Parts: sequence; C-alpha cells; structure tokens
Amino acid sequence: MQLRTKAVLYRGGTSKALIVHDRDLPTRDPALLDEWLLAAFGTPDRRQIDGIGGADMLTSKFAFVGPPSVPGADVDYTFAQVGVDVPFVDWTILCGNISSAIGPFAIEEGLVAATGELTEVRVHNTNTGKIFAAKVQTERGLPKTDGHAVVDGVPNPGAPIVLDFRNAAGAITGSLLPTGNRRDSRRVDGVGLVDYTLVDMTGLFVFVRADQFGLLASDDRESFARQAERLMVVDAFRGAVGQELGIDSPITPAVVLVGPARPSDVQFDLHARCTGMGRVHSSFPITGSLATGAAASLAGSVVSDVAGGPLEHCRIAHPSGVLSVEVLASGDDPEPTVHRAQVERTARRIFDGAISVDPARLSRPGAYRSSDSLL
Repeated sequence: MQLRTKAVLYRGGTSKALIVHDRDLPTRDPALLDEWLLAAFGTPDRRQIDGIGGADMLTSKFAFVGPPSVPGADVDYTFAQVGVDVPFVDWTILCGNISSAIGPFAIEEGLVAATGELTEVRVHNTNTGKIFAAKVQTERGLPKTDGHAVVDGVPNPGAPIVLDFRNAAGAITGSLLPTGNRRDSRRVDGVGLVDYTLVDMTGLFVFVRADQFGLLASDDRESFARQAERLMVVDAFRGAVGQELGIDSPITPAVVLVGPARPSDVQFDLHARCTGMGRVHSSFPITGSLATGAAASLAGSVVSDVAGGPLEHCRIAHPSGVLSVEVLASGDDPEPTVHRAQVERTARRIFDGAISVDPARLSRPGAYRSSDSLL
C-alpha cells in the first residue's frame, strides 16, 4: 500500500508547487522529509516520470503552510526547491512565484478569513525569516481567479495578486549589498576581469553583463543550450562568489546575465536571463526580478548601467516575455534602504487530494505518517 499525503497542486505565477498543510506533513525529520520529496517528485530523473514533478525546475517545487510563529504574520510559509535530474532539496531560498499562491491557499484553507473585496495576507517565510504581504482579491469569502491580469509565461489571464516585499532585503546575508558595494570585480580563468553586482533582495543574485562571458542576454534557451561550456564557466564563477560568502549551494547565489535593450525595444528596459546548474530558466523568478529592480534603482550597479538607470519601474525581458517590478532603494552604501518593492502575479488552485509515494522508495517507510489508513 502506498503512503498518501493530503496536498494541493497550485500554480503561482509561472511556477507550480505541491502545497501541504503543516499538520499533514508525513514527517518532521529533515532527512526523511527530503527523501519523501525526492520520491514524490520522481527525482532524480530528467522527466520525473514516476513522480509529480514536471521535468523543469519551475514545476519541481514544494511548500508547506501553517499557523504563524512570529508576531505580525498570519501564516508561516516554508519553501523547498526539488531537483530534477540531480537528487537535491534546497530549503535556503524563497520562491517569489509560489509566494503568490500562499495567500489564496491560506484563505481557501480557512487559515485566514477573507475581508471584503481585498484581503491582505501577511506571510512569514521561514526560509528567510522575512514577512511579505499578499493582497488577494476576494469574493464571497474566497479568492477570485477570473480577471484581466496577464503574466507572460502563463497562457490565461487571472485576478491580480500584488506581492509587497519591501521588508525582504537581506533575506540570505542580512544586507541588501552583501559586499557593501554596488559593483565588484573578479578575475575568471579564460574570461578576464568580470564586473558584477551582488544583491540580496528576497534571495541572493549576482548580476553580470552576458557579453563578459561571450554570451547574449537576448538569446533564447535553445541558443544557450548550445553554449553549455560557457554556461559552466558562469556556474563556476557563481560558485566562487558563493564560497567567498561562505555559501555552499548548487543554486545560491544565482547568476543573472543582463544585456541592454535596443533603442527600438520600447516595451522593456533590459534583457535578463537567470541561470542555474548550467541552464537558463524558461521564464524569470520573482525573487530575481525584485533583486533586478533593486539593482536597477541603484546608480552605479551593473544593472543600472545596462538599463540606462537608475530606474524605479523596471521592465525585464526574459525568455517568456516581459516582467515589470516597482522597486525603490536609496541611500548611502553599504546599506541603502528599500522603500518599495512590489510585483503583480496571478495564481490558481489546480487540484487537491493526496500525493502517493511508493514505500519502496523510502529507507524507513514505517517512520512516516499517512493522511489516511491506506498504509
């Protein structure tokens, strides 16, 4: 008999995640939970054919939600990024796209009561210790899904959800500018001296001009796939920056390759491609967009120079379209103040029920709790 766990599949922005109530977790042992997640998602396998994963980092995501553990929050939200063909589970980061699903989930599941036509859910992300606000349109006590908000990378419009991350600076390192500088440089073997800007805004991101690595930020994923060797050099650069900060993670910090828009590109301010593990994301992470916006608002950063900034409203061209963010950071280094940081997404509940895991994939199946009597 299979181990079954009550769960909901939710699309948030351009990502999908399996979401579980804190009370329904099959185990609280960190190592056993990682093992369960790898089995549930069908990892490691590039197709994730024996699990719920969608063969893409954007659809291999997990979250659990429960009562708040800190003052000022309505719920706790814990996120995990699950590998696809590599067996890893990363609990160190926040997913901004999935963050847009947490407010609707909390309202639908009775964790937060709807308040009229607009309900604000204050979410404590336990990965970073930061609180953000999700402003959700509600009707008859439930989140609205129909609307005219368009998210590039999602085929259908929906009701807008505004995410306010103004308090999320320093999520990983405690500082918006972890090095204290708007621009640093590092020598890279075979490349030369590379200028970069390191920003910690909802997550840790390294911004560098794509052309410094012989790449074009405007290229599509197929073009990048044909330049795998250069992307591995980018990943080695990423790892070196992380090690200098004492971070040993395959995905943190993430590198964002940026490039200027042409004069005729009036719909956006710059090209950007988020990379990780030798690949280019199929869209663009919300955490990355907010960090991009923060960097764009700071004169002298790599992003600001590429975008012709500083900018308060930054429009980012990525593989799936254009993403707009409003971020305003100002003040003297080493710690500028973030005054505003918000972005609009849509989200939708796709299905709910139970996720089934084969006990044969688990080292200690008897140590897990099932949501029903099937095990």
